Amino acid sequence: MEYRLGVLGGMGPQATNTFYQFVIDRTDAHTDQEHVNALILSDSGMPDRTAAVLGSERARETVFQRLLSDAQLLERAGCTAIAVPCNTSHFFLDQVQAQISIPIIHMIRETAKVLAAQGLKRPGILATDGTIQTGLYQKEFSAMGIQAVIPSPQAQELVMSLIYDDIKAGRDGDPEKFAAIHQDLLNQVCDCGVLACTELSVFADKHHLPPFYTDAMAVLAERAVQACGKPLRHIFIK
Repeated sequence: MEYRLGVLGGMGPQATNTFYQFVIDRTDAHTDQEHVNALILSDSGMPDRTAAVLGSERARETVFQRLLSDAQLLERAGCTAIAVPCNTSHFFLDQVQAQISIPIIHMIRETAKVLAAQGLKRPGILATDGTIQTGLYQKEFSAMGIQAVIPSPQAQELVMSLIYDDIKAGRDGDPEKFAAIHQDLLNQVCDCGVLACTELSVFADKHHLPPFYTDAMAVLAERAVQACGKPLRHIFIK
């Protein structure tokens, strides 16, 4: 069987680029032919997911239909699994999954499994307002016996600024903002932090972060490599 990874990206484009680099870096390949076959759909015209999930039913339906159309396109193109490097879009993915026959690798559930395997119990979730307010991580983590902690209102404002004002705007990101966010998690006695927005994965790729943090997009990249039958170069995620 020839595996082909479908990447439903563009949310945002830089995060999609970083995700594909993660896949390359984590594949134990020594020739072109040993890498993951991938088809990348960068749908940068996708409406903002946070605005949709916190907005009207019509806005949510618009995003759902576009995600579904993109997933069906990847399925028709012969993809055998789909990775979606956007956390907030996971609000819609169970609904999308119900209408296609190939698996969507669920980044949030896979991250919950990683933390549970490591015995971590109180992660701080760094994510968009949409991801936080819809409880995407809280629900999946609770099912694994993990208590998800959200930033204080002041720290959450910094998270959103880092995502939208910095990374989505093409900047590297302000380390001072992240330092204040990190201190907020420590003040809440978190035993780890989760980078639960792919723009924060881009930030982490540009700045050295302590092992305190688990990058959900890195988890997704490893599971994507495995879903395509390829060996991992290193076991970054246990």
